[in-house]
Amino acid sequence: MKLMVCYDDSDGATAALKVAALRARAFNAKVYVVRSIKGGAEVPRVDFARAEKGLEQAKAQIETQGIECKTQVSVRGLEPGEDLVQFAKEQNIDEMFVGIKHKSKVGKLIFGSTAQYVILKAPCPVLTVK
Repeated sequence: MKLMVCYDDSDGATAALKVAALRARAFNAKVYVVRSIKGGAEVPRVDFARAEKGLEQAKAQIETQGIECKTQVSVRGLEPGEDLVQFAKEQNIDEMFVGIKHKSKVGKLIFGSTAQYVILKAPCPVLTVK
């Protein structure tokens, strides 16, 4: 079984990571912790390094529990939601975990919602955690 955590260092993502670890232990699953950065090749190296550092900390947290974990920083130039869904399709992910935070309807209209896109377009079940 393959589980995927959409990770961005937020409180919601950290909570999603914890829930995914519980599920991984229960089902002897592998966990992918994935961060998507919008921008493609023009992403500043410092932003990429910060994302890698956050993922390494998440990976250490998972591996200390005896769970196999892989991390991925994705900078394909897609919107983060599209990128995460594409990764899930490519890796045949069985279940996704995404942290959510409350946004007003106007906020979602103006800024969009990565979590909303993932929930609606994912090729597998999505568990949301707040």
